[in-house]
Formats: sequence, C-alpha cells, structure tokens
Amino acid sequence: MKKVCTMAFMALAMVFSKEAVAQEFGGLDKSPMDMAAYPTSYKEADKTIRIVYSRPQLKGRTMAELAPEGKVWRTGANEATEITFYKDVSFGGKDIKAGTYSLFTIPGKEEWTVALNKNLNQWGAYSYDESADVARVTVPSSTDGKSLEEFSIAFKDVDGGAHMVMGWDKTRVAVPIMMKM
Repeated sequence: MKKVCTMAFMALAMVFSKEAVAQEFGGLDKSPMDMAAYPTSYKEADKTIRIVYSRPQLKGRTMAELAPEGKVWRTGANEATEITFYKDVSFGGKDIKAGTYSLFTIPGKEEWTVALNKNLNQWGAYSYDESADVARVTVPSSTDGKSLEEFSIAFKDVDGGAHMVMGWDKTRVAVPIMMKM
C-alpha cells in the first residue's frame, strides 16, 4: 500500500511539475540586442569599452524616418544604448571617467552630435535630459557605397585607441576614442 501511495504521489507530482515548468517563449525581437567591445578580439579578456544596443532594421523604410535629422535618437532601438568604459578615455576629445553612460545621437546631413548621458535605464529618447550629458561631441558623417540593412556599431583600431563606427543604410559616423595612460 505504501508503494502504491508513493507511486501515486510521484505521478501526481510529475503532472503538476510539468505544468509548473511549461513556459511560453516569444519569438525573436524585431530589433535584436547586440554588443560590441574593444579590443575586438574575443580572446582579449581585458576590455576597455563595451556597448550594448538594439539593432533596428530598415525593412523598406528610410533611415530618415527612423532616425530623423536634427532630433535626439536613442542610437538603436528599444532601450537607450549604453556604453561602458572600463578605463578613463578621451571620447571625441573630451575626457571621460570610467563608468557606464547612455549614448544618444542627433543625426545631421554632414555631421552628427554624439552625447554621453549619465541617466541609465531609459526607454528610447523619450525622457532624454540634455542637462545630464557628461559630454557632447560633433563628428562628421560620411557615406559608403554599401547599404547596411541593420543599424550596426563596431570598433576600428587606430593608433592610441579606436574609432567607434556607427553605420546604417549608407551613412557612417566614427567617434575617436583614445586610451588615457
């Protein structure tokens, strides 16, 4: 009898535990999250910079519709992009202390304004507060013959540091980041 009760209890527990672990998972995000880091080698453990952002896609739309000129943009999709400096750096010529900042841009035809902001965990640019900027730099924009469907950020090695390169459609923007000694 004890064996039958034990088996019945185990069967009942399995039924309820199956219900307890059943989970509905959503599909892929329409603008998936991505990360870029510098140094770019995956074998390099001592990173200087890490940026976490979501990658919107054009999907038949124009970049001007999604990131209008002259308007503050979250520099990606979903949550505002966040950049972490693990060491003090010079960001576009401005001294920046190690830490995590949100990154906003104001696209322009010939140049972009790139802002590091101390307010974190923001959705989009809806609550962007310019008074919380720790640095604003203006960098030239250029065009490339190759169109990028997805907004992308990468780092390019240069003497003394890197350029953080943002690209979407045929637009390219590079922000110089120099390592502080």
